Amino acid sequence: MEIDPRTGLPVTTIAWEDLAKGQQKIKIATEKRRYGKIITLVSGFDKGIDLKATAKSLKEGLACGGTIKDQIIELQGDHKRQVRGVLIKIGFSDDSIED
Repeated sequence: MEIDPRTGLPVTTIAWEDLAKGQQKIKIATEKRRYGKIITLVSGFDKGIDLKATAKSLKEGLACGGTIKDQIIELQGDHKRQVRGVLIKIGFSDDSIED
């Protein structure tokens, strides 16, 4: 069994995660919260996706804070336009992302 030196996982596991990323139906929405604050909600992830790593990549790429609640990534601020580009950059397909 071949081990990926970067992640320490078997190479076959990494291939399955890439396939899972292509089959998602991700939805991006904004919501107004208390005191007029706007947050961006990214939802629709299946169980095969590492939400913690995805949220971290989104927060770093958008330079914002955020959290994960009930399989939904919440990002501070209105990032609806930029989220698609970051998701594509980390391996999700453009067809699976809905605005």
